[in-house]
Order: sequence, then C-alpha cells, then structure tokens
Amino acid sequence: MTAAPATRRFDYFVVFADMRTGSNFLEANLNEMPGIACLGELFHPVVVGHKDQATVFDMSLAQREADPLLLLRRIRDRTQGLAGFRFFNDHDPRILDHCLTDERCAKVILTRNPLESYLSLKIALQTRQWALKDMKHQRTAKVPFDAADFETFMQQVQAFQMKLLHGLQVSGQAAFYIAYEDIGDLAVLNGLARFLGVSAALEATSKSFKKQNPEETTEKVFNPAEMEAALARLDRFNLNRTPNFEPRRGGMLPGFQAAARAALLYQPIRATGEARLSAWLAALDGAALTDLQDRFSQKTFRHWKRQTPGHLCFTMIRHPVARAHTAFCDCILSNSLPEARAMLKRSYKVPLPEPDRMQTYDLAQHHAAFLAFLGVMKGNLAGQTSLRIDPAWATQSAVIQGFSQVQAPDLVLREDRIQQGLAFVAAHVGRPCPDLGPDAAAHPFALADIYDAQIEAAAQDAYQRDYLGFGFGSWKPMA
Repeated sequence: MTAAPATRRFDYFVVFADMRTGSNFLEANLNEMPGIACLGELFHPVVVGHKDQATVFDMSLAQREADPLLLLRRIRDRTQGLAGFRFFNDHDPRILDHCLTDERCAKVILTRNPLESYLSLKIALQTRQWALKDMKHQRTAKVPFDAADFETFMQQVQAFQMKLLHGLQVSGQAAFYIAYEDIGDLAVLNGLARFLGVSAALEATSKSFKKQNPEETTEKVFNPAEMEAALARLDRFNLNRTPNFEPRRGGMLPGFQAAARAALLYQPIRATGEARLSAWLAALDGAALTDLQDRFSQKTFRHWKRQTPGHLCFTMIRHPVARAHTAFCDCILSNSLPEARAMLKRSYKVPLPEPDRMQTYDLAQHHAAFLAFLGVMKGNLAGQTSLRIDPAWATQSAVIQGFSQVQAPDLVLREDRIQQGLAFVAAHVGRPCPDLGPDAAAHPFALADIYDAQIEAAAQDAYQRDYLGFGFGSWKPMA
C-alpha cells in the first residue's frame, strides 16, 4: 500500500449515510472540490459505485466480493487526490468494521430527519424516481403512513448510528457530522473540505440535483391525522428507558458444563443453586459429577460443538430477590469474598457481623444487613461504587448477554417452574428426567423469614433490569 504524503491527514474518506438522506447531492458537491473524488456506493450489495457500472478499478462485483479490501487499496493508490465513497447500513460489513478502526480513514456522517427520509423513500419506491436533476421531470405521489413500518425503519437508522458512535468512541476518533439541510450551506461544505485536508473552497453548491419532495410533511401522506397520532405515541426522548451502566460481561466459557453423553450444555449463572443443576445433568446420564465436561477453552468448545450435533444449551434464572439473598449469604456472610465484605462494612456501612460473631447474629440483624446490601447493589450495578461487580450479584441479563458472545442459550428456564423445564430438556435428548434435588445451600436464615415490602422494593430498585427483562413480579416462596 502506498504511503500517504506526510502532509495528508487521511488516506481516504467514507460518507456514512442512509437512503434518502441527500448523499447523492453531497457526493456531487464533493466532486466539485479540486482534489476530492467521491466514487459512489462502492460496497453496495449489487452494484459497484453507480447504477449500471460493471467494474471499478478493474474489479467486477464478484472480485470485489472476494476481496473488498483490495478495492479499498486500489481507490487509495489509483486516485488523484483524496478518494472516498458512500456507505449505507446494508453495505459490506467487512468494510464497515475496517473503516471504523482505521484512523487514516476520514469519517463523514450524514443525517436527516428520519420521518423525512422515510417518506422520501416510500415516495421514491412508488414513483421509481430516485434522483431529480430537472424539475420538469418531477414525479409526485402521496403515500400511506404505516406506524409499525416507520418504527422498524427508525430502529434500523438508530442501530446504524449507534454502531458508528460506538466505533468512534472505542477507537478515540472524531467524525464530521453534516445534516441534510447543511449540504446547501457553502460554509459547512468548505468546512468539510478543510476537515478532509483540501485547501480549495467551493464558490457555489452543485446544480446537479434538485429537492424532489418540497411539500410539507403532512401533504405527502394520505393519512396525516393517523401519522400525527402515531408520532405522538413515539417516545422521542426514550423517557421509559432503563439506563444500564453495568459493564459488559465476558462469556464465562470455563464454567459451561456439558453432559457426559447427552447433547446438552448447562450454562450456570452464579447464585442460582447451580450445584443441583450440575448434579441433575450428571444424573441424566447415570454419571458422576466428575464425568461432566467443563473448563472449556475456545478450541475445546468448538470441538465439542462439532462433535455434538443437535446440542441444546440451557441456563436457569432465579427471582432477583432470592438470587441476591443467595449471593449475600454465600459471598458476604460466609466471608468467601473477604475484601468485598470488608469494603461493604467499612465504606458502605452495611451492618455485617464479624466472621467470628456469627453465633450471635439474629433475624433482625439479617434483615437490616440484607436490606443495606441491596441498597449498595443499586449503586454498584449503576457504576457508582468502587466495589467490583461480582458474577454472583451481576444482573442475570448481563450474564446471559455475556454468554451470547460465546454461545447463546437455547432455553432460559425459570426456577419456579424448573421441573417442567428440565422435563422438556430431558425429553429433547430422549432421556427420562431425574428428580432435581433440593438446594442444599446452608444460610443463617431463610429469605422467607425476613422478606417484606421494604426488601422487595429495594430489590426492584437494584435489579430493575432483570425485573423488566424477565417479567418478574414480587417474590413468593416456592411450594
């Protein structure tokens, strides 16, 4: 690859956009700047550059599909000046991933009011007119507004923009943002030229394209009242979103357990009584716990999957109050995490007994200590404490999300209906279903002995993500 001149900040550029955001007009303006060549949609699924163009830089569509990075190298090496292209959310994802991490690639992000883009797209699909160069050829149409279709469109636009934003954030880069309305602003266009490292300035915007649908939004649809009502229901500011500041978790692959012979994989979630699920998995094959396959690496796990066709992966979730109580007893009261226990007691004033004073620890103290622990968990899961988020009290949503980086579970079973769920799992592999033994964990006091509305409210504050995500109601003791 040819080295870039020392004075050039970028080797090439990409205009990230969506359909009907004005990208053709922006490209036309860029191409009127000396030293810039915008080459169309080079990585479109079915064209190379522009409509009816069969090859670009001596590469056909098939050749580009086989080696998209070769085309990227050619546009950089064979273009006079700075080369670039337009990229939409349905273009080659290999190029997206490459460009987002490449600091020698200038990122230009073009946006437009999503409603205007949506209606423009619907009109273009009906009129078959995708660009307008002379008003005498204008085709007009009204379209029906479909609320569900628009929400799907919005989600796609937002997902693409969030991917771009995240890519820039993690790589420490900045992009040049330009709105549809800015394309006609000479000062903005010349600012874009400076961003790209081009000294020449435009004296006028391109005359190649005309606005196709200048009418007011309500005049473009058959059902404006329905459109207005649907838009009013949309939560533009995401007021009902549950903020999530919990760090992403890894896949926890070494903890996965495969059955001795059956095509089953159990993905344990800490503090859910996982020992009895492991025992059940072994009993399914009449095997011992030591016969389970675990401590997987990426390599050995891939091998297991290849050698185990039709495998089923499952996990089990527990009510957030019950799971938090288990984590509190097993990790904090038991002193199995002494540093966390010391921090909770010293820094966050959780009224914990000294490890050697557990014999005088009573029910009232247990209620107070567990309630205080839940209060700390609310801040801990929101990233407001210096206490490490242990897998035992991380949200089950985050744990399962982490699993999915390696292997998404096929089934998420619920503890309150676990026997029915395990019967299904056993039937899947043609085995009789063993009885699931009791949870043998020994706690100073049972949750039922201290549970009240105050504890339930504190748990819902801390674990709202799991309550909402899995539809949990208030805790009830299992029969």
